[in-house]
Amino acid sequence: MWKAFSSKPGWMLVIVLAVVVSASQRAQAAGAGAAAGPDPQKLSLTVQKAVNFLATSQDQDGSFTKPAGTGITALVTTALLRSGRSTHDPVVAKALSCLQGYVQKDGGIYTPGTTNQNYETCVAIQCLVEANRDGRYKKQIAAAEKFLKRIQWGEEQGKDKSDRFYGGAGYGHSKRPDLSNTSFLVDALKSCGRGPEDEAMKKALVFVSRCQNLETEYNTTPFPAKNPDGGFYYTCAGEGGSAAGKTPEGGLRSYASMTYSGLKSMLYAGVGPNDPRVKAAVAWAAKHYDLNNNPGMAGKGLYYYYHVFAKALDAAGNDIFIDAQGQKHDWRKELYQAIAERQKPDGSWVNGEDRWMEGDANLVTGYALLALSYCHPKAHAK
Repeated sequence: MWKAFSSKPGWMLVIVLAVVVSASQRAQAAGAGAAAGPDPQKLSLTVQKAVNFLATSQDQDGSFTKPAGTGITALVTTALLRSGRSTHDPVVAKALSCLQGYVQKDGGIYTPGTTNQNYETCVAIQCLVEANRDGRYKKQIAAAEKFLKRIQWGEEQGKDKSDRFYGGAGYGHSKRPDLSNTSFLVDALKSCGRGPEDEAMKKALVFVSRCQNLETEYNTTPFPAKNPDGGFYYTCAGEGGSAAGKTPEGGLRSYASMTYSGLKSMLYAGVGPNDPRVKAAVAWAAKHYDLNNNPGMAGKGLYYYYHVFAKALDAAGNDIFIDAQGQKHDWRKELYQAIAERQKPDGSWVNGEDRWMEGDANLVTGYALLALSYCHPKAHAK
């Protein structure tokens, strides 16, 4: 379905253009108003409708979609904080109080008995960091970070660098690692202020690099040779796996939500724009630029995709994204339009493709708000 770019010299121009918009291009685009982003008033109204919806969908104990564990509560609360609600807001305060009840003795923040210890703790850390304006959650954040590092696959778990599990995170202790969970781990580490020199970040980068369809010194797994398109798939561990399935040659298909997760994670881990891994990921994204679908997965995981799309392009520092046809995209404006046109009258969002819980209005509205937080014109969100 997707052909390798490596044999086509013309891709090099696309790659260079897509990775970083030069200073002269930025100035030219700004002068022409090409990267204006969405209309601030319209963006504000869209966000406010969503915030109002979430305020009415909170459970009595402060949670959101409690049967799903703490993850949605933490994600939604982070979205509310990033959308202008303060820690003193009744909805936010109630949700934060609820999360406090899930702080475990081992430092993790998760539902007892869950298999989602890594995911739940990662999103809880990001929530508490967002709420930590007065330092009240400093000790809990530090303990949760230590917990995440203990369950990350590495030497302490009997895995050396040659093992495909190495550096990854999965659903709880002793579970197969995957790029989604590892991406959440990288996000949590970054929110704690960790950068390229952090050992856990270095280990995560090893795993992330092995989930890319690109043969390099960083990835000697057998998967990219069968589909060397530069994108990312779900996991390199074990026999490997991709939610998008396999190519006729037996390769693991790349798809957008994992490609942007991989790109964002590499950038957070300090990989530069001229690194072959970043160039290849951006080239894949340029070839498959689309905000109506999650490329490679159609409508499945659309709002997760919107969120990582926004984070990755924001991390890259590009106001304008240039696709493989040379078309310039004011991605903040286009992302806002794609999200806004899908908003329900009550302010929520729901994905008709109910995979990965995207039939849940709280989760999807949280994803949408987080994506929108990166859409403020010229204001790179953190």
